[in-house]
Amino acid sequence: MKENKRPGQQLKGLSVQELLGVSGEESAMEIELRLIHPFKNHPFKVVDDEKMQDLVESIRVNGVLSPVLLREAGHGQYEMISGHRRMHAAELAGLDSIPAIIRDLNDDEATIVMVDANIQREELLPSEKAFAFKMKMDAMRHQGATSGHDVQKLTQQIVGEESGFSGRQITRYIRLTELIPELLEMVDSKRISFVLGVDISYIDKEIQKWLYEYIHDNGVIKPEQVAALRKRLESGSINQSQMVMILNDNLKGRLPSRKVALSEKKLNKYFPASYSSEDMEGVIIALLEEWKKAHGGE
Repeated sequence: MKENKRPGQQLKGLSVQELLGVSGEESAMEIELRLIHPFKNHPFKVVDDEKMQDLVESIRVNGVLSPVLLREAGHGQYEMISGHRRMHAAELAGLDSIPAIIRDLNDDEATIVMVDANIQREELLPSEKAFAFKMKMDAMRHQGATSGHDVQKLTQQIVGEESGFSGRQITRYIRLTELIPELLEMVDSKRISFVLGVDISYIDKEIQKWLYEYIHDNGVIKPEQVAALRKRLESGSINQSQMVMILNDNLKGRLPSRKVALSEKKLNKYFPASYSSEDMEGVIIALLEEWKKAHGGE
């Protein structure tokens, strides 16, 4: 019977070189840091946190133990494939060069190796996984199209199996790339849940901007509000005021908003022609105050 592997289980027993996509037969050479530039659109953040400081101290004492992976970029320059954190730590530690493996990779191959070498890192943000999976999916589809393979087989399921995720998880992560940056940052900081971020990703980006303003002003948004908004959008476009009304009307524990419109034609039946709109509003407010007092202030 085929054994079901849990996410990450397939990584057990692999060497550091294998995890980085570096063959044991390849030898490292020292490359000057000034000749290396980051991978284009690298989705993984390099943060100066406590772990980075630990890495810096380790490099100061022991040097860089695992070589980074590069490819030639022309004119004596190199592009980083795997090792952005180690290179940054080496710079902070005052090193001028770093041990590196140089491999001949095309754009699609480099993208796939870059993602695979980083995706199993702990504490990756949802945004990092989202753009990494999308980059790998695009590269695999492009490889399939250019090599004559059946592109339909290069599905989220394949990417998931290679990364320790289900195909459905891959689909949901990639959906996050459709969020505007401000909302995606809220998913990363857990102000918006991952599931709610996926739901919002199906909404037009202009309305996402309004949603961000709403959350910024109100502090939170609930799944039932987003569900009601998406359902209303199926019927056609809305403006920002209508969106706010929909969200407020579907917030549990809050009374639905009530909109009362009095046309000029209706008001002209009760006011002289000489009355301005301010005059009419003053009379209406005064009468409403009297009505309120007559009903006990309710």
